[in-house]
Amino acid sequence: MTRYLISFDDGAMAHIPDDDWTAVAEAAHAVVREAKAAGVWIHGGGVHQQRASIVGTDGVVSDGPWPEVKAVVGGFSIIQVATREAALDWAAKIAVACRCAQEVRVLMDDPEV
Repeated sequence: MTRYLISFDDGAMAHIPDDDWTAVAEAAHAVVREAKAAGVWIHGGGVHQQRASIVGTDGVVSDGPWPEVKAVVGGFSIIQVATREAALDWAAKIAVACRCAQEVRVLMDDPEV
C-alpha cells in the first residue's frame, strides 16, 4: 500500500460564501468518515493562515526572511491505498466536498518511520 498526500493551496476555498461553510464542513467530514470506515485514512486537517517559523540547518529559529513561494498548503489529507487511481478517486471526493481542486502526490516510503 502506498501513502498519498492530497492537498490544496491556501486561499483555494476563499470563493465559498460565509453561509455555505457549514455545508462544506459537513461534506468534508463525511468524506473523512467514509475514508476512515474504508481503512484508508491516515491523517489530515487545515493549516492556519500564518507565517511559518523557519528552522535553519544550524537549528536557529527565525521569523524570516521567508523563502519565496507561489503557494502554501491550506489543507491536506494523507491516505494509504493500493493504487494511484484509488488516490485520485479519494481526491475527487475531497475536491467536491471542499469545492476546490486537490493536488495528489505519492509520499516516499521510509522503512525507518
